[in-house]
Amino acid sequence: VQLQASGGGLVRPGGSLRLSCSVSGGTLGGYAIGWFRQAPGKERSRIACINSSDGRTNYADSVKGRFTMSRDNTKNAVYLQMNSLKPEDTAVYYCAAEKLALSCGLYTPDEYGNWGQGTQVTVSS
Repeated sequence: VQLQASGGGLVRPGGSLRLSCSVSGGTLGGYAIGWFRQAPGKERSRIACINSSDGRTNYADSVKGRFTMSRDNTKNAVYLQMNSLKPEDTAVYYCAAEKLALSCGLYTPDEYGNWGQGTQVTVSS
């Protein structure tokens, strides 16, 4: 499958953005999807993911309560609603897909094999 993240931009602290991840070349069903981000000089980290089997989501502590991930299998798309954005949320955001046997929260970024191009999110006043 191929993935494409979009929806990034410049937003002020406290603002909101909604990222989208569109999937092509296959169906979304059967794949766990993760949202990851990478800030300059830092490693890529998973911030949210959603299971293929039960639709359960898992969030990093840094975004819990502020970000919400959802998927729409009929549209082959996944979304990340980001509220109460902070300057430290500034990063390139990526979506990735993989067929995972266990809860998506147990897997590292390296274990996801299908990546889309990132979208830049900048939180600044």
